[in-house]
Formats: sequence, C-alpha cells, structure tokens
Amino acid sequence: MITVDLVIPAVVASSKKQLLRVIAETCAVPFGIVADHLTTALLEREKIGTTGIGDGVAVPHIKIKGLARIQTVLARLDHPVDYDAIDQKPVDIVFMILAPAESKTTQHLKMLAQASRFLKDAKFRQIIRENREAEVLETLVQQWSAEQDVRESLA
Repeated sequence: MITVDLVIPAVVASSKKQLLRVIAETCAVPFGIVADHLTTALLEREKIGTTGIGDGVAVPHIKIKGLARIQTVLARLDHPVDYDAIDQKPVDIVFMILAPAESKTTQHLKMLAQASRFLKDAKFRQIIRENREAEVLETLVQQWSAEQDVRESLA
C-alpha cells in the first residue's frame, strides 16, 4: 500500500539538482540519513536515466544504507523545474521512494508501481497542484490507497 512518510508542500528550487538537495536536506533528520549522501545518490541515479515520468511528475527512487524501512516523500514545488523528464515538460510534483539497501527489490518496485499509478491520475495531480497544506496532501494519498484496496478486494 502506498503511503507518504513526509510531505513537503511548497518546495522552492530552480533546478533538478537544487530540488533533490532540498528534499534530501528536509528528510535527512526524520529518516536518520546524511543529506549529502542522499543528494549524491539521487544525482547518481538520475545519471542512469531520468525519473521524470511525464505530466510534471518525477518519482526518484533509490536504495540507501541506514534505513530500517521504505520511506516516501511527496513534494510539491511552487514553480516547476527542468528535470529532463521523458516528455520534456518541467516537474512540479515529486514522489521520492527510499528503500533500505538490504531490502528485497520486489517491495521497492511494488511501491514504485503504485506511486506511478497514483501520479498518472490527472485528478490527483490537480489536487496536489492546488494544495499547499501537508495534511491535505497526506490525506489525498491515504484516500487513493484506500480506493485501491477496495478495488482489489472487489476484483
């Protein structure tokens, strides 16, 4: 089930690098990781291929040492930034997934798939873009997850 551990409702950044640094610095203390190491790991991951999935959305995802469990971050930018996304459009919504280095890849990939489905929904993207309150954004993710659980139970 997709969850959100940290919501950053109004990120100010002018580039992909600065965006990833701001997110890393914001989640370092709550997640018990070093911001510089996280920033470096995220930038290295982007060299492999962009995590900008289109429609103004990026889903950076990496495994990192020092985490006890998968941690997620939903960030909404005040102004979109160039992210080298697959559709060449700037990004204003980021859903970051951090998995423990020792975790099974399948768990990480399931979370990635769920986050991608959530963010492909135009209705939910619009609600994210229109809200600057962390509680509203967190509730939105919970609502979507609950709807998915109901759909799966009916299938």
